Amino acid sequence: MTRTTTAPTGASTTSTSHTPRQIWQRVQGLLLAVLILVVAAVALAAVNSGGQHGRLDPRSADPYGSRAVAELLTDRGVSVEVVTTLDEAAGAAGPDTTLLVAGPNVLTTYQRQRLRAATESSAGRTVLLAPGGPAVALLAPGASAKQSVPVTARPARCDLPAAHTAGAADTGGIRYTTDVRGATACYPHDDLPSLLVLPGHRTGDETGDTVLLGSPDILYNDRLDEQGNASLALQLLGSRPHLAWYLPSLTDPSAAEGTPAGGSGDDDGGEGAEGEAGFIDLIPSGWLWGTLQLTLAAVLAAIWRARRLGPLVTERLPVAIRASESTEGRARLYRKVKARDRAAATLRSATRVRIAPLLGVSPRDAQSPEVLLPAVSARFTAPDGDLTTLLFGPAPADDAALVLLTTQLDSLEREVRTS
Repeated sequence: MTRTTTAPTGASTTSTSHTPRQIWQRVQGLLLAVLILVVAAVALAAVNSGGQHGRLDPRSADPYGSRAVAELLTDRGVSVEVVTTLDEAAGAAGPDTTLLVAGPNVLTTYQRQRLRAATESSAGRTVLLAPGGPAVALLAPGASAKQSVPVTARPARCDLPAAHTAGAADTGGIRYTTDVRGATACYPHDDLPSLLVLPGHRTGDETGDTVLLGSPDILYNDRLDEQGNASLALQLLGSRPHLAWYLPSLTDPSAAEGTPAGGSGDDDGGEGAEGEAGFIDLIPSGWLWGTLQLTLAAVLAAIWRARRLGPLVTERLPVAIRASESTEGRARLYRKVKARDRAAATLRSATRVRIAPLLGVSPRDAQSPEVLLPAVSARFTAPDGDLTTLLFGPAPADDAALVLLTTQLDSLEREVRTS
């Protein structure tokens, strides 16, 4: 039983409770560690915020960023502009502009329709990175997406000057088919190309086109210097003096128009792994690693603090507690949970232990009805059935029966002592 003391203010506390000072001393180390982690994360994010962005971001120096190709284009006299809204992308379309759509699969149906309307008569070039079935249907009518394949170095095998000059490049991903006349298909796998150039409408002396690139790997910083990736990327994106790099944003007001038009592609397997894009793809990879590290740190801290409880140990109480107080406390607990069976069992067991030595029965046989009952019957003339019920009977049905049982046990013990 927990020792109870009375504080000077009259509030009741227990010997196992902790004061606010003790609690603070225990948690201040953990709170300090968490604070240091948060400050370090904020500082690291602030320092790197200018150099790290999302996947395929021309401002990002990360392995999956595209700063290298953007700087090479700038050195060649091509102006590179990052746009994040549909209005900016549609306004940038023109005969002297290449519009690169880095995330065609995250656009809504409404956004795709507006983008197509702005580009089909612009006489400029539109480059779509890994568009899946639904995106191809709206942004490149006449073409369809097929099952994706792994990205690897493949020969061009086409008449496109850019591909012929670049030679082998890291291509693959989603493949495409088309029935559009004048289309150019490059880098095939099983006769299905992963680079498809569709001619567009002619406006005056200018003719636009749409480029479907099954995988964006040739634009990544860590793969630009491999194979003919750099040559192919520069020629596809540098055919016009201006490049509008469209990175769709979830905060774009036009995204609220209509519903997301994502999907799994067409009946032939369409989009594939490279075609799927969502909110996670727009988050910088560093934040994902940071979240994973914080989660791991939280788990380790929980394991460290959740110390296993050991076995119960006895403790010498600094004050004496009366037996009557313990009895009353336990009785109140029994009454609160209506444990009449436990209370009756305790009363009967205590009575048997006390009367056994008086009847010549050893303490180890006090709980045995075969030994104790004959000894009691030898002293009294009460029926054996009454004694059996009294000493080894069932639990009382209600509180009144429990009180009656207590009275009968007391009477039996008094008679044994006086006989």
